[in-house]
Amino acid sequence: MGQGQSADGGDGADGRHGRGKKKEKKKYVPPAPPMRVGKKKKKTGIEGSTRLPNVAPQSKCKLRMLKLERVKDYLLMEEEFVGNQERLKPREERDEDEQSKIDEMRGAPMSVGSLEEIIDDTHGIVSSSIGPEYYVNIASFVDKSQLEPGCAVLLHHKNSAVVGTLADDVDPMVSVMKVDKAPLESYADVGGLEDQIQEIKEAVELPLTHPELYEDIGIKPPKGVILYGAPGTGKTLLAKAVANSTSATFLRIVGSELIQKYLGDGPKLVRELFRVADEMSPSIVFMDEIDAVGTKRYDSQSGGEREIQRTMLELLNQMDGFDSRGDVKVIMATNRIESLDPALLRPGRIDRKIEFPLPDVKTKRHIFNIHTGRMNLSADVQLEEFVMAKDELSGADIKALCTEAGLLALRERRMQVTHADFSKAKEKVLYKKKEGVPEGMFT
Repeated sequence: MGQGQSADGGDGADGRHGRGKKKEKKKYVPPAPPMRVGKKKKKTGIEGSTRLPNVAPQSKCKLRMLKLERVKDYLLMEEEFVGNQERLKPREERDEDEQSKIDEMRGAPMSVGSLEEIIDDTHGIVSSSIGPEYYVNIASFVDKSQLEPGCAVLLHHKNSAVVGTLADDVDPMVSVMKVDKAPLESYADVGGLEDQIQEIKEAVELPLTHPELYEDIGIKPPKGVILYGAPGTGKTLLAKAVANSTSATFLRIVGSELIQKYLGDGPKLVRELFRVADEMSPSIVFMDEIDAVGTKRYDSQSGGEREIQRTMLELLNQMDGFDSRGDVKVIMATNRIESLDPALLRPGRIDRKIEFPLPDVKTKRHIFNIHTGRMNLSADVQLEEFVMAKDELSGADIKALCTEAGLLALRERRMQVTHADFSKAKEKVLYKKKEGVPEGMFT
């Protein structure tokens, strides 16, 4: 009990003391200034990064959504296209680099060479017309199935390596010798020369069209003929008529074309000519002005003369060698048959020698009728006077006479050619033929 009272008395003393004191007031404390004045503090943490703007419903939301989906599809397609381009670009660049390396390796071909021998798949021996033989590499991209000894190849411009083959191994000069378009001249345009036409038909055309006739009679047809005579008597004209009337391949060449600059090119061209003629048989080879390479042989110290003689020897070998030339006929023409080598004119090579003399009266009349057939002549023209004249006129001279008479009529603005025009033209043609260049013209 005493303890309880003492406890209560203590509490009462404390209460009285507290009530006796006045309540103390709190002092005003201003807020602390911000740490960064003048700048808005950025929100950090998850709350600031994931907060999304409030989206309020608006009009035409469905149409806007479809438009955005269409844009999204377009962007996806563009992304796929760009990805494909980036993936394919390295391959294209690699192909371009390889092609550039191949082009650089090919270079500019120095010349067309000849493959002499194949050592193995990557090496061979080649030769060209401007140098000796070389042991060279064969590029890996060259088609090995097209290579064979003797074929034409392209050579690198630095190391003469084989960088390609020629699809057509025919010499370009031989290719242009082929007459693709038949001449317009026919046998009807040849004045007279009935005997010459008959002989050339028997020696050239008949063996190609009817070879069985020669087999039945038991003889071999002639291999070639030579046409010789004065200039302007119709040798080349008759060869054109043969090309016009026959369906065989016609190759024409001038003797001077067989004379080449480098050693060995002339004989090689002759071999190519007869090889092509044999492949295109039946064929006719016409060699005009054969005296350029077929002159008589003699000892010469000149390299050019010896090369011409080697070309003629190859021609002799091709005409009558071990190789048979059954369906290949040779026609030669020259103005100087006396200068040709006897080996070229012997039987077996040239079996027919056809002479073309100056035209007689009958032939002159025929030639005048041919060249004046389309001319507008006046009534006073007497062609018989020119036919019976004793002047030595060839067929080319008669053609020049008619052409000159027509030019004289045109000069005077006349559409008819008179007898006086023919007389003046004859004097002019004969003057140029006999006198040549007037005396004192160049002094």
